Amino acid sequence: MSKLPSLSQSAKERLLNKALDAHDQKKQKQETLPPNSTVRGLFGRKFNDKLCRFDQFDGYKEIQYIELGGKSLGVSSPFFKKHDGIAGAVSLINGQEFINFSSYNYLGLGGHPDVTNAAKNAIDQYGTTVSASRMVSGEREVQQQLEKKIAELYSADDALVFVSGHATNVSTIGYLFGPKDLILHDALAHNSILQGTQLSGATRLSFKHNDWEHLEDILGRQRKDFERVLIVIEGLYSMDGDIPDLQKFITIKKAFKAFLMVDEAHSIGVLGSQGKGISEHCEINPHDIDIWMGTLSKSFASCGGYIAGESALIKHLRHYAPGFLYSVGISPCLAAAAISAIEVMQNEPSRVTLLKERGHYFLRKAQEAGIDTGKSAGFSVIPAMAGSSKNAVVLSNKLFERGINVQPILRPAVEDKAARLRFFMSSEHTENQIDFTIDCLASALEEI
Repeated sequence: MSKLPSLSQSAKERLLNKALDAHDQKKQKQETLPPNSTVRGLFGRKFNDKLCRFDQFDGYKEIQYIELGGKSLGVSSPFFKKHDGIAGAVSLINGQEFINFSSYNYLGLGGHPDVTNAAKNAIDQYGTTVSASRMVSGEREVQQQLEKKIAELYSADDALVFVSGHATNVSTIGYLFGPKDLILHDALAHNSILQGTQLSGATRLSFKHNDWEHLEDILGRQRKDFERVLIVIEGLYSMDGDIPDLQKFITIKKAFKAFLMVDEAHSIGVLGSQGKGISEHCEINPHDIDIWMGTLSKSFASCGGYIAGESALIKHLRHYAPGFLYSVGISPCLAAAAISAIEVMQNEPSRVTLLKERGHYFLRKAQEAGIDTGKSAGFSVIPAMAGSSKNAVVLSNKLFERGINVQPILRPAVEDKAARLRFFMSSEHTENQIDFTIDCLASALEEI
């Protein structure tokens, strides 16, 4: 593509997208061995060297396509920037200070002195790791304290902490459900939900984004053909920043005798006057949700994931969920940091209030400037639609030149026409920072 200098930029973009579409179609084709092949017969075959080269993997080729396309369009990569310290509302990148909208530090607790000191004290007492599975190596009090804190947030019987948010969904969904079951998820569900569903072997169907009527229609036709049914939604969607009508989904799950799981990765610490998440925001009984899931890496300034719910669920996962049973236990310093972050949130509810105020302010100012913010409700996640992957990268780079760090979301994560910049808000962002950002963004959009 770089050898076609006479083509216009728009023509190059069309060629790049056409190449990526062809690549996607090729990737979907499954190659299998001939039906009558035997191990003995295979030794006589000559295999292509490409079959044992990493540079021939589809994923690597896709990266090459994207990099080549970026070069041909004269666009440099905005990814993998090196931060020199704590990434909050501002961050040092290569020694220069930037207004930062690319971190999940929603309540500004990453680097909070109480949180940092709690982690340091835990290292002094327990070291940096527990070195083995909790069932094998035993418990640490700080791990149990964290699970008690999380259970209290949801008024749940118990909770269980995993070392990875992604692995929490994969292991929980993958273990609890099987081939006789049906899993229904929102069309914009996180990759970890899809991976967990695939691992389970259950039948997977998606319903239109936030469309409870479509879900009800599917269940009306499909429920009779399966044993257990799981419905999975998110409390606040990380791409669009919008929120489901939780009560509608509860009504449907009760009517069809299904389980309802809510992923609160981006809504805990964000929604509700006290940061208790979507149940508080929608004023529903948290016991109406069968499986609460969340992460510790966003509002709670740590790392890991958790499940909260009734005792039978948690005991079941504690003894058999592979991602817990066969994984090292959460590091004591990370558990201590999360406990401290929850306590700071509870003691300083103004952080939750301020996050909401800053999010609403950003959304209002962006819309007044004519910026397309999609479906965002104006809390912690606000997209700015760019129209194409190339535009999103150009916008990101232009803002970076003005001292603003925000990352683009491109295909294949979203369709090319749905590419956007994704702004993550923090309670520590100021109105002046937001005003400056909106002015720069509106100006950059006019330029392209």
